[in-house]
Amino acid sequence: MTSKLGIAFLIAAVATPMGVPSFTTAAQARDSYVYRGKDGRYHRKCKKSKGTTGLLAGAGGGGLGAAALGAGPVGIAAGVIGGGLLGRHLDKRHDAAQNRRNGCA
Repeated sequence: MTSKLGIAFLIAAVATPMGVPSFTTAAQARDSYVYRGKDGRYHRKCKKSKGTTGLLAGAGGGGLGAAALGAGPVGIAAGVIGGGLLGRHLDKRHDAAQNRRNGCA
C-alpha cells in the first residue's frame, strides 16, 4: 500500500509544474485583469481562464483517488490524466458562467 501511495505522490509531484517567480510592474498587474468583451468594450471583472487551477486540482484528486482505490501505475496515470481534463473543463466552465453574470458575454 505504501508503494502505491508513493507512486501517486511521485506522479503528482512530476505533473505539477514548478512555480517560477515573475516580477511585474504595477501597470502590468492592473492590466492583467482587464478583458475586452465581445461588445468591444473593456471589462475589469472579466476573466480569460486557461483552466490551470482546475487542471492541477483535478489531476491531484484523480491520482489520489485512483491510488486509494488500489489501481496500478497505469490506473493512477489514467486517474491523473482524466482528473486533470475534467478539472480543467469545470474550471473554464465556471469562469465562463461568472463572465456571463458580470456582463462580459
